[in-house]
Amino acid sequence: MLAASLGNSSSTKILVVGAGGTAQEIIAMAKLEPGWRFTAVDPSGPMLEAAKQQLEANNLLERTAMHLGHVEDLAADASYDAATLIGVLHHLDGDDTKREILRSIRAHLKPGAPLIVAGNQYAYASQPLLLAAWGQRWRQHGANSGEVKAKLGKILQGADPPHSEAAVQKLLHDAGFGGATRFFSSLFWSAWLTCKTG
Repeated sequence: MLAASLGNSSSTKILVVGAGGTAQEIIAMAKLEPGWRFTAVDPSGPMLEAAKQQLEANNLLERTAMHLGHVEDLAADASYDAATLIGVLHHLDGDDTKREILRSIRAHLKPGAPLIVAGNQYAYASQPLLLAAWGQRWRQHGANSGEVKAKLGKILQGADPPHSEAAVQKLLHDAGFGGATRFFSSLFWSAWLTCKTG
């Protein structure tokens, strides 16, 4: 979606927020666009280190600046052509915290720059059918009934996803982004493309 939004450019800089772990979004974008460069931001040292190892294995460290910390810790004049926030929003408590990270991202984007937001929506307990389907997916991948129960119990604690697509749209609007286009959805997970306004 970012490549479709931005077109080909040899000088494109992408801000990747919550980049720790597999670094799959950077790896995927880098394969498609060999001229793009990335700034990977994550507040977790172990997660960022895991991402670094994946990037090194894919020969992408020279194209990626690693930043341990938060978006607001970046240099004030750091400016990006686009950003991603994948798998992060539903881990942040409360709308104020969600708006804060979105506003911090906006502050580092060029006018009209696209942002991809992806993560879970709905209060998990409010969607028993989706929860059951989630459990069946784990079972399909080899989890036994005890493991499925443990995973579902973990999901019901410690996460605060936006409760609807309208809630996601409002968070983005409040943070200074335009109307978002949902381009993917599966069970609780959805992904949107929006752009910085102004």
